[in-house]
Amino acid sequence: MKQVTVIGGGLGGLVAAIAAAEAGARVELFESHQTLGGRARSTEGAYIANDGPHVFYSDGPHWPWLVERRIVTPAARIPLREGRWLRFRHKGRRRAMPPAGVLRAASRRRLEAPVDQDFRSWATSLFGAESARMTANMMGVATFDRDPGRLSAAFVWERFLRVTRPGYPSPRYVVGGWRAAVDRLAARARELGVRIETGARVDVLPTSTPVIVATSLDAARHLLRDDTLRWESGRTAMLDLGVRRHKGDALVVFDLDEAGFFERFTGPDPTLAPRDHSLVQAQMPLRVGESKASGLARLEVLVDLALPGWRERTTWRREAVAAGRTGALDLPGTSWRDRPAIDRGHGVYLVGDQVAAPGLLSEVTLASARQAAHLAAGAPGPAVLAAHQPAVRP
Repeated sequence: MKQVTVIGGGLGGLVAAIAAAEAGARVELFESHQTLGGRARSTEGAYIANDGPHVFYSDGPHWPWLVERRIVTPAARIPLREGRWLRFRHKGRRRAMPPAGVLRAASRRRLEAPVDQDFRSWATSLFGAESARMTANMMGVATFDRDPGRLSAAFVWERFLRVTRPGYPSPRYVVGGWRAAVDRLAARARELGVRIETGARVDVLPTSTPVIVATSLDAARHLLRDDTLRWESGRTAMLDLGVRRHKGDALVVFDLDEAGFFERFTGPDPTLAPRDHSLVQAQMPLRVGESKASGLARLEVLVDLALPGWRERTTWRREAVAAGRTGALDLPGTSWRDRPAIDRGHGVYLVGDQVAAPGLLSEVTLASARQAAHLAAGAPGPAVLAAHQPAVRP
């Protein structure tokens, strides 16, 4: 049996450990923190909040893999009664329907966007400047970027089509928060014989076995001493709130003005808060040089629209800034294939949400984890990424 070492016990590290063990390898996993999960951790206490607004997407290629292993079940969907509380912020007002320009863009689903052009220029030529701006800002939910219009047209358009897919929404909410999924991942890994050691920081790579590095890209750059391990990512202010529930509270608000996003997670999963209370998670991408305080002030304006009178109803609050840990952003002229490669040579493999794998947000981590495990374990059959279509080129 091949021995595989995994460094990092977040979502990517645990998935890689499971996939490698299932392929027949002996696996040991090292996590520097005392608890597993990384950015998939959730808070303890009355309000169970993820580290930022997280969901899985059931229309993605990795959802069946997770379901088969009972990692994400039970999972909740947005109840029909709650779906009517989806809202949009436009010109400083809360509205129930998106503007006509966004609807026109969503109807053009057969369009293929170019990689080499920014989204703003491409969308303006097709839909007009105002529609392009609103459509781009709506993708703050999937990019955590202050100006999604500056990114590759193919990158933004792919995410817009996923988020606005016709039919019942694809987001799925693991009941009990993502910590429930982490617990099941860890249990599955141990069931397969994976040796997990927490509180174990690795500063020097093992040289005798294949190694999967499932850390942030910054941490991987220092560990591997490879300055090329860099990629664009977002910087956003995050606000989590526990509030007493009110009938008129919005479920989701897409911010067409400033690319922010608001979601009441207890709509699909009431277990995340005490009875008659709501858990809210919201984010506002920070401008260049903007302070946390300024970003939170802008975010609170969005929350004002979503939760009237929320300040008097708040019973719990948490603030944070996520910098360089919100997933990959592809600038014009780049696609997922241009990001840091999974296979670093000499038996070292890279896992994370900023590496060369396709997908939306956490799907990049899942794809790279399964691919890295396939390569490290020397598994037979086609590579995990082989089935993905090449990036769209102009």
